[in-house]
Amino acid sequence: MQTPIDFYKIIELLKYNPQEPMLFSSGLFLFVFLAFLIFYCLLRHTTKARIIYVTLFSLYFYYKSSGLWFGILVFTATSDFIIGQLLQRSTMQWKRKALVLTSVCVNLGMLCYFKYFDFILNAFAGMAQTVGHWMDIPYLEGFVHHPMGIFLPVGISFFTFQSMSYVIDIYRGRIEALRRWVDYLFFVSFFPQLVAGPIVRARDFIPQIHRNPLVTKAQFGEGIFLIVCGLFKKAVISDYLSVNFVDRIFDAPTLYTGAENLLGVYAYAMQIYCDFSGYSDMAIGIALLLGFRFNVNFNSPYQSATITEFWRRWHISLSSWLKDYLYISLGGNRKGLIRTYVNLIITMLIGGLWHGASVLFKIGRASCRERVCQYV
Repeated sequence: MQTPIDFYKIIELLKYNPQEPMLFSSGLFLFVFLAFLIFYCLLRHTTKARIIYVTLFSLYFYYKSSGLWFGILVFTATSDFIIGQLLQRSTMQWKRKALVLTSVCVNLGMLCYFKYFDFILNAFAGMAQTVGHWMDIPYLEGFVHHPMGIFLPVGISFFTFQSMSYVIDIYRGRIEALRRWVDYLFFVSFFPQLVAGPIVRARDFIPQIHRNPLVTKAQFGEGIFLIVCGLFKKAVISDYLSVNFVDRIFDAPTLYTGAENLLGVYAYAMQIYCDFSGYSDMAIGIALLLGFRFNVNFNSPYQSATITEFWRRWHISLSSWLKDYLYISLGGNRKGLIRTYVNLIITMLIGGLWHGASVLFKIGRASCRERVCQYV
């Protein structure tokens, strides 16, 4: 006797669950993606319908990752689309600069609030306690910041940087503003790179939107290879090291010897590489199956001979973004040696800040945790 289909369970499975966000490595994504591919193939020759269909699926994918906060993504896309339109039509230099500044303030304002507001308030609380101790002010000395529990939308760091680069490229005359809002929403929300990158440049991606997404045998094979390799890195190597080795040492480093703590640090370095690069590989592979090509995001960074070469190979999309849109904008190496070092420090500081609200990221863009490092 056949068991009737429980549509209620299916609906509940497709709803947002904060405990189980949909990731590329989850079984749910595999079934949803296969269903998505069937209709995608049917619509591949109908450009407008395909763009709308992929955009709606991307928004659903983000809904499964962050719930109703997908509205932040829509707001970002709408804001920068309008700014891009105004920027394209404007000829007055002061007005163009004001529009770019508006885009930067809106995007960084949202990023700072969701990702760093609690961190900033906690830092001010620490400063108040220090001043209160020095000046013997009991009120300040006992001041404590209680975390507000602000929800962090998944991938907000990626799509804010991606959206800002679009406006800056229009300002620099490298691209023209898109005429249709849905095209820009497609670019910002494209689900393979939405949650964990790589950061895709508008001038690289936008020309591919209206192309007929033909997937050759070589491209299909490359996509499947990247997906399998990325899944192996993420689900096998990274998760195994995390559960069976790294977490145990990080949770109680005093129970282990110095050599074991050192191995824990090395294992953590391998864990974060396999986790991050594995997800990037899957994103690039999935995009290839849809007829889109992303640039490489990790290029064997642990084979680097120098620190400089390492940062050129690690998270390439972020490093190149910081160089092109921050370091060069600050003056790069064109204004003397001291200014060059200042620009480098600011760029690396912002790069550390981008990775997370933690002092370790600010000081050295470090990946290890301080409790473990104390015992190595």
